[in-house]
Amino acid sequence: MTVYLPIAELSVNIFIILGMGAAVGFLSGMFGVGGGFLITPLLIFYNIPPVVAVATGANQVVASSVSGSITHFRRGTLDVKLGSVLLVGGLLGATVGVWIFSFLRSIGQLDLIVSLLYVILLGTVGGLMLKESISALRRAARNETVTLRRPGHHNWVHRLPLKMRFKKSKIYLSIIPVVTLGFGIGILTSIMGVGGGFIMVPAMIYLLRIPTSVVVGTSLFQIIFVTAYTTV
Repeated sequence: MTVYLPIAELSVNIFIILGMGAAVGFLSGMFGVGGGFLITPLLIFYNIPPVVAVATGANQVVASSVSGSITHFRRGTLDVKLGSVLLVGGLLGATVGVWIFSFLRSIGQLDLIVSLLYVILLGTVGGLMLKESISALRRAARNETVTLRRPGHHNWVHRLPLKMRFKKSKIYLSIIPVVTLGFGIGILTSIMGVGGGFIMVPAMIYLLRIPTSVVVGTSLFQIIFVTAYTTV
């Protein structure tokens, strides 16, 4: 069954589009990612113009993140205060990202840059995962153990000034790295149509040392408003 998309100016199989949305929604609720890093390249591979795919991906991320965020709020695993600080940086980053997006579009290089960024980003993530998997296999073959740095332990990030207490997350942390993380995610959201959860979640756990129990819900909370702002 095909439907015509007037903005993208092509016909698509509606069941393929629905399947993409369902798969990305499942990942969103489980891992705290908006899913834009999957839905946008999938749309591009399905011959949707990148400029349309980026905006559509951001729009879909809003919907998939809302349901997951509500669920985590009801369970008490969402730190609204921490999410709000992330949101400040995210909105600033999104504003800068929209300007960059408009500039690239005006010079006719948007499609090329978006495609290259996805190749670099997904290639880097895949390479790091492959490296970690190979290292894990080698350690297993030699019966070695590795000491993991657990969330809650302090590092250099916790020595930065301008600290704020986040009671839900049970941490006392500088807002500088939090706002900076949100700023970077905001730029990615505007240019690439990604929610940024696939970067934000591990960064919150291993860099900011935020307890895993609140990371997913807090990530989704920030993603909702930044992607909505970008879409508008």
